[in-house]
Amino acid sequence: MQQNHNKNTIGIYFLMLLVPLFWGGAFGAAKHIITEVPPITTAALRFGAAGLILLAAARFSSEWNIHKIKEQWLGLLLMALTGIFGYNIFFFIGLEYTSAVNGSLFVAITPVFVTLGAVLFLGERWSARLGAGLILSLAGVFLVIVKGSLQTLAALEFNKGDLLFFAAVICWVAHGLIGKVVLQKTSPFMTTTVSTLVGSIFLTILSFFEKGWGNVLSMSNQAWAEMIFMILCASIIAFFLWNKGIQIIGASKASMYMNLVPINAAWISFFIYGTDITWQQLAGMLMVIIGVYVSATNQNKSNEKLKKTRGRAI
Repeated sequence: MQQNHNKNTIGIYFLMLLVPLFWGGAFGAAKHIITEVPPITTAALRFGAAGLILLAAARFSSEWNIHKIKEQWLGLLLMALTGIFGYNIFFFIGLEYTSAVNGSLFVAITPVFVTLGAVLFLGERWSARLGAGLILSLAGVFLVIVKGSLQTLAALEFNKGDLLFFAAVICWVAHGLIGKVVLQKTSPFMTTTVSTLVGSIFLTILSFFEKGWGNVLSMSNQAWAEMIFMILCASIIAFFLWNKGIQIIGASKASMYMNLVPINAAWISFFIYGTDITWQQLAGMLMVIIGVYVSATNQNKSNEKLKKTRGRAI
């Protein structure tokens, strides 16, 4: 029994690598799609379609439990409002007032707030190893974002768009912390289905003010291919694995994978969209990977020490 649990824990560390891979790819895809369809409409289509697919699959799943949904309705609603609705609204509107560099910097500090919140409010363990991995990966993300240029860093200016990005970070942190509590009693599949579906309803209502649904029918083949990728990979699979990761390894460990999002966004843009990449960015990527590894292996080492201590006590 214990061996199966250990295998599941090790397996989720590897599966979680798909989350930043898909979310990193979604940056380039979304950037192109919103040139054809307004941003909120894009988000509504993405999560609405994902929610309907998940709902259809839920009808054939043994994990679907309407009684659990009723018991956890408040937590599931808050997850939908923070992680699906609030985060996307603040993120897309924030991009209209600030640069992508500034936005990336705010997203990069998300793991710091999630880790602190998990330690303070959820009782997750803090260690020097976790802190070292957090700092190393955060430094690597900054290096990737500013491309190793001090001029880029010095030229940063903060405005009201940055406040919106900070609100997006708070929404995502709340989403992760609330999810840790909800996932103690509901499955990741059911949590992903309900939060995605409910969040998409709020996004759809707001999207009508953009009056951009007519543009959806005239989307290019490339935009449709990118939308399908975002629906299946960046929404359904990634959010399911994200919730599964929070359930098994905790909010603080799962949040470390967020640092890999700009890394994947950088190399995907390099290979697919022809964006330049510097050696400083490559060095930053290596720092992030090492930092995530250091933090991710912290839990396994702590568990081994705890088992040895208990064994001696017995």
